[in-house]
Amino acid sequence: MSAVIQPAAEQPLLLRNDVDGVATLTLNRPGQFNSLSEGLLTALQQTLDAIGKDAGVRVVVIAGAGKAFCAGHDLKEMRAHHDKAYMQQLFRQCGRVMTTLTEIPQPVIARVHGIATAAGCQLVAMCDLAVATDSSRFAVSGINVGLFCSTPAVALARNMGRKAAMEMLLTGEFIDAEEALERGLVNRVVPAERLDEEVKALTDSIRGKSAAAVGLGKRLFYRQLEMGLDAAYQLAAETMACNMMCEDAGEGIDAFMQKRPPAWKHR
Repeated sequence: MSAVIQPAAEQPLLLRNDVDGVATLTLNRPGQFNSLSEGLLTALQQTLDAIGKDAGVRVVVIAGAGKAFCAGHDLKEMRAHHDKAYMQQLFRQCGRVMTTLTEIPQPVIARVHGIATAAGCQLVAMCDLAVATDSSRFAVSGINVGLFCSTPAVALARNMGRKAAMEMLLTGEFIDAEEALERGLVNRVVPAERLDEEVKALTDSIRGKSAAAVGLGKRLFYRQLEMGLDAAYQLAAETMACNMMCEDAGEGIDAFMQKRPPAWKHR
């Protein structure tokens, strides 16, 4: 299956390509370093909403066309609509896209090359997993133009230590891929020529697991983060109990004891 979201402009803002249960969404504004315009955010929201209901999709990969992953919001578009109501709507729209990444049952992997700045760095942080090239660079650089990156701060604070996140937010300075790995912003760093191979290794591994277990686990993971310890354990216990009632859990345990590969019902 292959589909595109077609805006009014000649080129689609978002490309979608589905292969073997993996939906790759490519931000397609290479001339603007894939900055998140209103149109691109709308395309992302529509596509993620559709994918969340599609049992045929097991994993989502978000990539960028051209030389960069994503340079954040479209500053020219923002300056052209300089009123508070517009800004409130834009940041609500962006926030909704970001939370949708955590709400859909499929794991989402950021495939990062080039720069990921401001809301582009936020996008990396909000994906479940991230693989970057060794030449990738990350920053939340709004502070350099008098704008504290408040919405990216939400994502960074949930991925990194507080002081590491605050240093990025207060200085606007770039960190390289290895530092991003050390700080917990990305999972893996590889040479550019191995980027797709490494992403595929993750998608293949996830596709080999029970979709029911993956979906339950992802939902639990993000819900418990916002809870106190006791409430988190109560929710986790209920989730484990529900998971144990799934056919796939019984099949997986039987397969383990019988030393054979599991035959998942939910793939």
